Parts: sequence; C-alpha cells; structure tokens
Amino acid sequence: MKHPFSSAAAIRPLFAAALCGTLALTACSGVTGNARTEPAEASGDGTLRVGLILDNTGANGFLNGPQRAAAKLAVKEINAAGGHKGRQVELLPVEAGVDTASQAQALVQAKADVVIGPTDSSHAAAAVDILSRARTPLISPANTAAALSSIASGGYYFRTAAADVAQGPVLAKLAKDAGAATISVLYQEGSYGKDVSAAVSAAAKQAGLDVAASGEFTPGEAGEAAREAGEAKADAVILIARDGAQGALAELNNAGIAGSRIILSDGAFARYGSKLGAKALDGARAVVPGQLPSAGFQERLLAVDGKLKDVSFAAETYDAVTLAALAAANAEDDAGRSIAANLVSVSGGTAGASSASGAPRASGAILAPAGCPSYKECLGGLRAGTGINYDGESGPVAFDANGDITSATFTVFTYGADNIPTATGVETAGRAAG
Repeated sequence: MKHPFSSAAAIRPLFAAALCGTLALTACSGVTGNARTEPAEASGDGTLRVGLILDNTGANGFLNGPQRAAAKLAVKEINAAGGHKGRQVELLPVEAGVDTASQAQALVQAKADVVIGPTDSSHAAAAVDILSRARTPLISPANTAAALSSIASGGYYFRTAAADVAQGPVLAKLAKDAGAATISVLYQEGSYGKDVSAAVSAAAKQAGLDVAASGEFTPGEAGEAAREAGEAKADAVILIARDGAQGALAELNNAGIAGSRIILSDGAFARYGSKLGAKALDGARAVVPGQLPSAGFQERLLAVDGKLKDVSFAAETYDAVTLAALAAANAEDDAGRSIAANLVSVSGGTAGASSASGAPRASGAILAPAGCPSYKECLGGLRAGTGINYDGESGPVAFDANGDITSATFTVFTYGADNIPTATGVETAGRAAG
C-alpha cells in the first residue's frame, strides 16, 4: 500500500467489475418509475440519518477507513453549519465487513434516509435490491462498472465515481496530444476491457485518430496480441487491463514497444519498478480517476482519524454525504424519496428535480447556478434564491437521469526511467447531462 499523501495518492485498488448477473441487474427491486425526476411529497420525521455500507474485507479492508473518516467529516461539517433544519444529522453505526445485503437490511431497520456505498461494483445489486424497496437512495463513492448505469433501482441509485468508460476520451486525448496519428488498443478479456476499449476506439475516431489494431488477451497470454500491436506500427499503444497488465507490458516490451508510446488505463496503473525491464515505461502515461486530495482536505480527515493511512474514495464519500444533505435542504424534507428527487438538481445536473410539495424549484436550481464548494456556502445560495450547484472535493458532479456523474476528473501520471509514476497533470472528460 502506498502512503496516500505521496505523489501516487490517487492509486485505487483493483476491483472485479463483474456484476451479480443479468437477472440481478434487471429485476432487482420491482420499484417502478424514476425517483430522480418525479415529484415527492414531504414525509420525513425531521432527522436526517446517513448510513454507510463498508463492504471491504481481506486485502481491501483498509478501504473502509477513509470512507468512514470522510463520512464522519462531512456530517461534522454539516452539523457545524446548522445541520438539517436546525437538527443534528446522524451518522448511523456500521458493522464493516458484514455482507452487503445484511448491512443494507440493518440500515433500513435503523431508519436510514440515505446510504453511502458500497465500494465493490459487484455488491451494488444486493444493496439496490433492498434499499430501493425501502425508498432509500444509495450513493456509491466507488462503483465504476458501466452496466450499473442501467440497473433497475426505481431512480434510487447514484454514484459519485465515474463509470470505467469515462476514461476512454481521456486516453485517446493523451495519445493525440503527444502527436499520435494512429493507435493500437490492447485490452484484457472481460467487461472492463471490452467496454473501455470500445470507448477508446469511439473517442479516437471522433478525434481523428486511426485505430490501426485492436487485440484482446487473457492474463498471462498477451504475447500474440502484443506482437500484432507491434506489427501495426501505431504511434501509440493503449493498454486496458487489470491483473494481466504486468504480463502484457512485458510482452509489449518484447515486441519493441516501450516508454512514451504506451498509455495505461486506470486498471493497469501501478508502481512497477524493477518488476519490468529498465526504462520499459520511461515516458509512459497513465490515468487514475479523481484528483489528488488537497492538503486542506487531508488535514481535515486526519483531524477526524489521526491513524488514517489512505484516502482512497474519501473525496467521493465526503461529496456523497454532502450532496444528500443538500438535497434534503433543497426539499425541506429528510425522507429518502425527497432526497432522491433533489440530488440531480443540487449536483448541477439538468434531468429535473422537484420540491417536497411536487412543484418545480426555482429555475436557478434547475439551470445549474455557479458552483458552491461546501454545505454552508451552498445553503447560502439556497437562501438567496440562486439555487445549489455543489462542486466538491472530488470535483464537479452533475448527476444525470441515470444517477451518473456527467463530468469526470482524472489525474495523469508519467513514468520515469525507474518505472515509477509521478502525477503530472489533470484531465476532465465531460458530456451533456441527460
């Protein structure tokens, strides 16, 4: 594990993007309609309760800490600004590591108005099934699987993390910015590789780049695909992989492709060092979702948890809690359905939102006013009648009608001769909210 406050602070662990199966995705909740855009009547009890699903175990158990700390920090700062309608917001107890469904059921019983989590995309369906039935919105700070954009949740599922495919235009842009006219795409079998590869190819063509070759490989068997990439003599090779990345990079090196010609997807990003040949990645670039946490945000997290050693998904968790509180403020109601109906609006999205009474909010709230960076400042905009457009620690959000963010920030890393990456820039991929 890398120390979060180093230049590799944005390193994210690799998660299986496999979901719970087509049946689980399309027949989860039985909840009809779209709570993100439909009117909602006030039905809360006056106290906003936030729940957490911390689903990380084993080697990934360390990820629970930063999400818990970020949620505590957000609730602390919301309460310091007056809480919800003068009452303190409550962060419900959580039993980390218990299976996702059990955590979701416990939070429903505890009367959670909104739930933050889970981390692993493959656990989303289990949480959505239970929480959507209870009309409780779920906001994941880490789910990235592309298929979750169409999960049947009745409009109660959102995520502050970008879908994997959002990096496609950024990877293509990095190639073009470096002067490439042609690219080859090497991708690992599975939904992650296929989805991101398709996004890269589409973005490359739109940018005027020629896709000279596109090859699929299985982990440990990338030799043939790497040779084909070498024979294509493309100006740049984009590697889209997870656990098979190191072997694929070695095969690319064997095929005469090394250094600045290589661009890595987020799943292939790692500190390779001596695991690869000398200068194998010298000048290569990689993207990682999100931006490096600011020093101020890190200090505030440490004030909450002085033992914190990692900040993965902390910014996205903090923003999820803050957005939920702002949605409740915009609705003047803490009920889950009211929160779901106002999340798009307060995030700066344009899919539409309604007040607790069912009447549309003022046009300023729908048309995305100037961004506000905190709960306190956003409340000021609401009171002044200018509306809310929260741009938080993870960057702009702007939910669409699927609960996906419409602007994704990526940190760009460049490798040195020692095959170690250093943060060298930031890129943003955006699209119109819909």
